[in-house]
Amino acid sequence: MRIRTDDEVYRVDAVWLGPPKATFPWRARYVAWLIGIPIFLVSLTIERWAGWSFGFFSTAWAFIATIVVTRLITAKISHERPLGTVVAMAGRELGTPRENTTALGGAASAGRVRVRAARPLPKNRRRRQSPPQQYQHHGYGAGAGTGAQGTPPRARRSRSAAQGGR
Repeated sequence: MRIRTDDEVYRVDAVWLGPPKATFPWRARYVAWLIGIPIFLVSLTIERWAGWSFGFFSTAWAFIATIVVTRLITAKISHERPLGTVVAMAGRELGTPRENTTALGGAASAGRVRVRAARPLPKNRRRRQSPPQQYQHHGYGAGAGTGAQGTPPRARRSRSAAQGGR
């Protein structure tokens, strides 16, 4: 069994052919007239702002531009996608945030890198108020502080770390 859809009902164009007994030689939907007339007036206004004088050829160019723009717009409009939806979609597309394509920063240089003579201390040693102790190297296997077979002595944990179970 084949089920027919109601698409044929919506595909019928609402077309105005012109006044009775004097129809136009072209078919234009109502929405095309609704779009075309304001576009024609805007194109005439733009021509005046551009400094073109009002005449036959300037009006003809405005008429041709109106036809082209109206056809581009009405090609996107149908019964499934009405004019209001297309205008809202265009507004959202133009107003949406875009990805920043400009590069941040510039060439890398070490000109602003601070170099210190002293090695920075770990965060847990910075809190102490005692003066920093100098690192002393005793060497492997030399002295009483070495472990078995010349290995360096094991580091001792601080009392706070030992009490915390770390």
